[in-house]
Amino acid sequence: MSAKHKPEVVVVTGSSGGVGRAIAHAFAKRGAHIGLLARGAEGLAGAQREVESLGGQALAVPTDVSDHQQVETAAEKVEERFGEIDVWVNDAMATVFARFLDIEAEEFARATEVTYLGAVYGTMVALRRMSARDRGTIVQVGSALAYRAIPLQAAYCGAKFAIRGFTDSIRSELLHDNSNVRITMVQLPGVNTTQFDWCRSKLPNHPMPVPPIYQPEIPAEAVYWAAHHHRREVWVGYSTLLAILGNKVASSLADRYLAKTAFAGQQVKDMPVSANRPNNLFEPVPGQAATHGIFDEQAKTRSPQLWASTHRAVVAGAMGSVAAAAVAGMARRPRR
Repeated sequence: MSAKHKPEVVVVTGSSGGVGRAIAHAFAKRGAHIGLLARGAEGLAGAQREVESLGGQALAVPTDVSDHQQVETAAEKVEERFGEIDVWVNDAMATVFARFLDIEAEEFARATEVTYLGAVYGTMVALRRMSARDRGTIVQVGSALAYRAIPLQAAYCGAKFAIRGFTDSIRSELLHDNSNVRITMVQLPGVNTTQFDWCRSKLPNHPMPVPPIYQPEIPAEAVYWAAHHHRREVWVGYSTLLAILGNKVASSLADRYLAKTAFAGQQVKDMPVSANRPNNLFEPVPGQAATHGIFDEQAKTRSPQLWASTHRAVVAGAMGSVAAAAVAGMARRPRR
């Protein structure tokens, strides 16, 4: 195969389930060679089978992204197998659903290490390789919660805010160096993933994403698009857009609104769960890795907002045509 047609080499962290697994699928459909990084060997094996059934090739590397050396070793294995890494996607995360005062210090530290430091270490390992070659793209999987924090998710929100600030800093450094390496962030809405089935939770009822809920294939396609277009950030879903823009103009109002609604809004009514249920904060949960969670019936399968965001020229052209038609109509209107 010629260098011109060399398959894209991609690394996806957190790829054993949820959005990460869907991202691996999105790249696999385009024939990519993918390094799958996550802690759970069982989930990675399933993701590898799916990637290969979709037309890609995969190397599963069990990795705890909170350990820099494990991430470095994983990158070495991927490049030994597939060649130089073109795209690195940081998606791995861990969280605790609870009031802040109910979270133990070691729980908060663990969620931060996986979600925030995992993205830092992934970026560090990828950027050192990409900068030396002056090419490549790093995609941070973010959230509307990187702009608008909500109750019961202090550890997760704090980590996503930190990733956004860290990414902005690196972007400026790359611009200063006139580097051809790109870094972008995709901000997600609530997504129907397995994290709500296996996260550590101290809530009385089953945790759930803040509606509206989207299927993971939607943000996965947004990540693929972001990896191949020059966009500083990509926002997925109208709820993300409203959360980010609304917080800019009425943050105090948002504080009060969330104080009243977000406690019940993040729990499934009449679906109690034990605080001792198996969770993946410190160890993978066997047998639960999958792309979708339990909210298939209410999850959206399309995002008109994302389509408009990724087709700005078409939207601008359509709006221009409408405006021109309106002006022409006014010009033809008889004067009195």
